[in-house]
Amino acid sequence: MTDGLFEGSVYFGVCVSLAAYAAGVWLRKKTGWSFMNPLLVSIVLVIAALLVCGIGYGTYNESASWLSYLLTPATVCLAVPLYQQVDLLRKNSRAIICGIVGGALSGMTTVLLLALLFGFSHEAYVTFLPKSITTAIGMGVSEELGGIVSVTVVSIIVTGVLGNIMAEKVLAWLKIDEPVAKGIAIGSSSHAIGTAKAMEMGVVEGATSGLSIVVSGILTVVGASLFALFL
Repeated sequence: MTDGLFEGSVYFGVCVSLAAYAAGVWLRKKTGWSFMNPLLVSIVLVIAALLVCGIGYGTYNESASWLSYLLTPATVCLAVPLYQQVDLLRKNSRAIICGIVGGALSGMTTVLLLALLFGFSHEAYVTFLPKSITTAIGMGVSEELGGIVSVTVVSIIVTGVLGNIMAEKVLAWLKIDEPVAKGIAIGSSSHAIGTAKAMEMGVVEGATSGLSIVVSGILTVVGASLFALFL
């Protein structure tokens, strides 16, 4: 192990993470392939770099923790498009509320049905219940219900990446072209990573998707406790 070489490098993890993400963005633009998601690519590249350099996760995580401080202001910035589209949101408030509630309930119902189909234990079942909400909330829900938090984090990331990659094509296949409906569908199913895609699709899509993240998170915190009783 070469962890000692990087113990004094406070920004090692930050540099590796940013470089890997930049490489992912470049590959996405260069190839145009939807599965070349920058987050997915950066995860693979960071893991490869740590393995090649023989660096432990603890050392990397400690030096990359600076990025975590940016998560809060980045999340708060989602309120900007919400404010800009507040009149549209008010006009479609009933449809938005029904759509978000339906999205949150369908996500948890799907997990319940798959858990029954594949014979999941209660621990495995509650681990996947918060898969469609943002990581910070999902980790708390999983821990509170007795799930495996590390697996919950992985499921949340995978859900978000898949939503980012497939959302636009799935919506086109289903012939959904209403911007508000697109944003709600993406935000309530694939949280912040999906919302990044919604913002690329349009301002309205990004605003409604950002709203869905917040409301879906709250609904899942409450709903997951009830759904946990079903298995």
